[in-house]
Amino acid sequence: MNIQIFGKNKCFDTKKAQRYFQERRIKFQSVDLLRFGLSGKEFDSVLRSVGGIDNLIDWESKDPDITLMKYMDDSRAKEDKVFDNPALMKTPIVRNGKQATVGYCPEIWAAWE
Repeated sequence: MNIQIFGKNKCFDTKKAQRYFQERRIKFQSVDLLRFGLSGKEFDSVLRSVGGIDNLIDWESKDPDITLMKYMDDSRAKEDKVFDNPALMKTPIVRNGKQATVGYCPEIWAAWE
């Protein structure tokens, strides 16, 4: 397994995901999403894996851009806005090769083991 956890430093779900893999002694790479973001290929891979941009957006965020995106129909415009501003993404994003999850999903991670 090649686990990558993209998250925010102050996100409790990101810390829970890191703890989940630490407790099982599974090595992972932790990436600060706000500082480094996702590369273009990583972003596209995550989008395909999670079922589209609407599943990647943190709709509960208080960012004014979220309010704007609720009324946007163009998914490509949403993708561009989220790619440029990683703070709009729901965390943690956990990748294992071409598979990915958004949020705290231990039942899916257990199937990867």
